[in-house]
Amino acid sequence: MPGGELKMHNISQNSPEGGNGTKYNEFSINVPPHESPPDGDYDPHTHRVLDAPTTNNETLIHLLKGSLGTGILAMPKAFYQAGLLIGTIGTILIGFLCTYCLHVLVRSQYILCKRKRVPILSYPDSMKIALQEGPSGLRMFADASYVIVDGFLIVYQLGICCVYIVFVATTVKQVADELADPIDLRVHMLILLLPLILINYVPNLKMLAPFSQVANFITFAGLAITLYYILQDLPPVSSRPLVGEPRNYSLFVGTTLFALEAVGVMLALENNMKTPASFGGYGGVLNKGMVIIVFLYVAMGFLGYVKYGELIAGSVTLNLPQGMLAQSVKLIFAVAIFITYALQAYVPVDIIWRTYMKQYHSHKNKMLIEYILRTAVVLITFVLAVLIPRLELFISLFGALCLSALGIAFPAIIELCVLWPDQLGTLNYVLWRDVFLVVIGILALVIGTSISVNDIIVSFQ
Repeated sequence: MPGGELKMHNISQNSPEGGNGTKYNEFSINVPPHESPPDGDYDPHTHRVLDAPTTNNETLIHLLKGSLGTGILAMPKAFYQAGLLIGTIGTILIGFLCTYCLHVLVRSQYILCKRKRVPILSYPDSMKIALQEGPSGLRMFADASYVIVDGFLIVYQLGICCVYIVFVATTVKQVADELADPIDLRVHMLILLLPLILINYVPNLKMLAPFSQVANFITFAGLAITLYYILQDLPPVSSRPLVGEPRNYSLFVGTTLFALEAVGVMLALENNMKTPASFGGYGGVLNKGMVIIVFLYVAMGFLGYVKYGELIAGSVTLNLPQGMLAQSVKLIFAVAIFITYALQAYVPVDIIWRTYMKQYHSHKNKMLIEYILRTAVVLITFVLAVLIPRLELFISLFGALCLSALGIAFPAIIELCVLWPDQLGTLNYVLWRDVFLVVIGILALVIGTSISVNDIIVSFQ
């Protein structure tokens, strides 16, 4: 964590020895990148040095809070784009796909750490080393992959933060407009700027855990009240189409990916666990969290669309009626999403500070520089949110652009390279499975991004 609260042993991009050695901070392995020392009994999990590790329960709390944000409130809109049947099946399939790919990524990272005898590897480090050890035709992309993965992670997390600013400001405006003369949405964003900067100064995940717990509690309370309103005088299911317009399926996929996939936060949570072996596995933290999340997403999407039909807004809370209780629900979600902003902003700050600002780690004004970085991240997301205050299109764009790569294609590429060439299973089934996932990820990226960008352009005309 920036500021020195969390010691994570990342790979430097250039070996100081000048040969083929790869430098892992205090660990050095003098072998060519495509070779590996014997695994032995080395267990990366037992060699992690963490100043503020999180427990399994704290990790589950963070996981739920990281996924139960604006995404679940956008699911009725996603079901409107796909139809009830396609929306239900599609959400379950995308949830399974996201969870599976996260397992693939975490498992592949563990294998690489075991081979290199280092306690931890970041996502871009894992991609770089995997490509170095994979098929010869992919090794030329190893160095570039580091920056590409970092770029996708940073852009995606900044995109989430933009969505959160738009959501909180829009929600507060809707409530405030009932109590006083309406003011411009951007003014509400400006009022939020200082509180967002201050909450982004919280230094590590351990200190964020109590905030996440509070946010989880009020989020579940808000979801319960929202479902109460949705279930009042619910129209018959037959009043809504089972299948939506095919052109809108990519928007559904982008929105659902955005809602379900939080790869940057997931990896940060696994990296900061006291018992990281408990993250994966059939009964692990990841599976427990994702089962709860997918169930809630399907329920909210299905019932919300049945209730409001074509009138559904980018966030279902914006469809709630006037009244004290409904207005309080909107404020509940605004507070919860405001708190979650700090969790999402943690990832780009951590990446930029640890990878691209290493020269300042020993600077006498280290803390001041770090807080300038944290402030800059908030300012960037604020400016983007002011320029493009289109909530549902923002969500779909960043889901299609970043998560199709980060959550689907890149984990498959890493696994393929890690298991290359003699661990690909019977008839190379791992090869064909991973190639299929890469194709799915590329199609989702290209088609979803192009349609989302076009819709954003049209919305300004």
